Amino acid sequence: MAEFYPYIKALHLIFVITWFAGLFYVPRLFINHIEATLRPSPEKEILTKEFKLMTKRLWYIITWPSAILAIIFAAWLLYIAPGFLSQDWMHVKLSFVVLLILYHLKTHQIFKQLQRDEVNFSSNFMRIWNEGATILLFAIVFLVILQNAFSWVYGVVGIIALGILLMLGIKIYKRIRDKNPGA
Repeated sequence: MAEFYPYIKALHLIFVITWFAGLFYVPRLFINHIEATLRPSPEKEILTKEFKLMTKRLWYIITWPSAILAIIFAAWLLYIAPGFLSQDWMHVKLSFVVLLILYHLKTHQIFKQLQRDEVNFSSNFMRIWNEGATILLFAIVFLVILQNAFSWVYGVVGIIALGILLMLGIKIYKRIRDKNPGA
């Protein structure tokens, strides 16, 4: 079974990448969908119908299958190499993966609400929500690459700094957009 490890790892990485691609793009579609609800008729109805279809296709054809396959291949990797489960960095990584799965499930809840034409969040909130996947990606990749060479203090400081930079970027973008609505 160990001879298949590199192939399983490659498949795991491919599906992690496509999972994140979906998690990055779906909230962007949510933003457009939410903003379309503020448009006058018939533009509102035409745009929201199109965004619902685009989101549904991305969510069910790419994002969900990628998430499931990434998790299946990850479990298979751990089955082949169970020694990883005794390493501290893997416990932290798996904690971030649990957060990623919770993020995915909450995104699914938002998806279902928008499919029912329930708008419970602002487009600005969705811009902030969209950065959750970015922060989780940084944390997971750094943990995997640096493993035990990773200083937890620097890691926590780095993730907090990244979060602050992302929030500042969103605030700056909002100010620019408020001054120039076409931007």
